[in-house]
Amino acid sequence: MLDEIDAELEPWWRPIAGLLADGDSGMAAVFDAHTHIGQNDPDEQAQTLVELLAALAPLHARAAVFPMHEPDGYTAANDEVMAAAADNPETLVAYCRVDPREPDGGAVAEARRCLDSGARGIKLHPRAERFGLDEPAVEGLVQLAHERRAPVLIHAGRGIPALGRNALRLAGEYPDARLILAHAAVSDLAWLWCEMPSHPNLLIDTSWWSPGDLIELFTLVPAGQIVWASDSPYGRPLTSAVMHLRYALQAGLGVDELRSIAGGQMERLLAGEELRSFDSAPGEADHLHPHLERIVSHLTAAMGAALYGGEKSELLSLALLACDVEADDENADLIRRIEAQLQLATELATEEDPAIRFPPSLRLNIATLTIARTPAAPLPS
Repeated sequence: MLDEIDAELEPWWRPIAGLLADGDSGMAAVFDAHTHIGQNDPDEQAQTLVELLAALAPLHARAAVFPMHEPDGYTAANDEVMAAAADNPETLVAYCRVDPREPDGGAVAEARRCLDSGARGIKLHPRAERFGLDEPAVEGLVQLAHERRAPVLIHAGRGIPALGRNALRLAGEYPDARLILAHAAVSDLAWLWCEMPSHPNLLIDTSWWSPGDLIELFTLVPAGQIVWASDSPYGRPLTSAVMHLRYALQAGLGVDELRSIAGGQMERLLAGEELRSFDSAPGEADHLHPHLERIVSHLTAAMGAALYGGEKSELLSLALLACDVEADDENADLIRRIEAQLQLATELATEEDPAIRFPPSLRLNIATLTIARTPAAPLPS
């Protein structure tokens, strides 16, 4: 069942799904590389198995799933995730989550136990568990992944010293491990992109929101080293698929590259197959019409303020005023749709609890920001 924002964005998904659809089933093959279940995360986000399956259903998507932060340890949470995947094998693939700071090799032992029991990958969160990738146990975990040709998904937000340098070193030393840096690798993307082609087992997932970061990712990193991800429950799968695959189209990627990012490369990775490579990334940034540039600028500032505790209402008002273009403007149809979604988000916000961190209005405004930044992607029919 669609929630209200998924329902609003579903028409934007249809033309992308049409590009992804194969000739046999007519369905888009979509695989979410980054989802969670759990109830005890200190940041107060939570998601049940039922909620995750419902979020994936509108896309008919498969997903890799792992525990949210569990301050008291991961053994029971890993068992819960593996049971969820065993009960839903057509939809879910389990990763275990471990804390490399556990004494006496506990993290490697737990990861080995889980991989022997049906898990297919490992999740590491250096920021939540406060470790660096130079932690000795991390190398043991990557070596284990190398032995099993398994993925290791690594949180790659800010505040993690030398994350990119250590990831490159580990990828080079353990070429059969598949390291995936989450959140568009925003910690290190500024320089890491030029090292990516020489480290084909190092990938980046798309679970992020900022236009500049995502345009850079799709423009500079080869498509074979990018996998789509929602970070559910922080991002909804349908919303994230609309956003991230529109950025891929805006960057000039073709249908084969889009299909690889949306799910094909994840299927190969989890099957232990050789990963598909593409010759190069597009390499050149696009140019945005000044009307859309204004809307994007105000919305980016507004969403940054909303996400990091600032005041957003004035900036959202400026974004709406920037939509007041002439009827014969070359982007008039797109801008009318943007304006309607901004107005709907404003109406939703009047009824929302301000204590909710990711309310529906915020999700809709971030998606609308994406739509404004991606005029080369298709409009709803």
